[in-house]
Amino acid sequence: MDDENERAARAKKGSPFLNTAQAAFYVGLSQRTLEKMRLTGHGPQFRKHGRFVRYHIDELDAWSKGRPQGSDAGDNRGGRS
Repeated sequence: MDDENERAARAKKGSPFLNTAQAAFYVGLSQRTLEKMRLTGHGPQFRKHGRFVRYHIDELDAWSKGRPQGSDAGDNRGGRS
């Protein structure tokens, strides 16, 4: 994990593009979860650079900010109205 964290930190300083493993670590998901989200269209925007998938840090941040959680965020688990 430390290696991924260091790689993500270095990437953020040098290049705004992260690979899937770095992007998953950056947003706190497993790599497999991020891959599944990409396939279903529910994940952050990504780009294909040749055959490689890349995520831009700004788009990861925007995606994360657009996912509010809590009682006022449309939680429909059958609680009081």
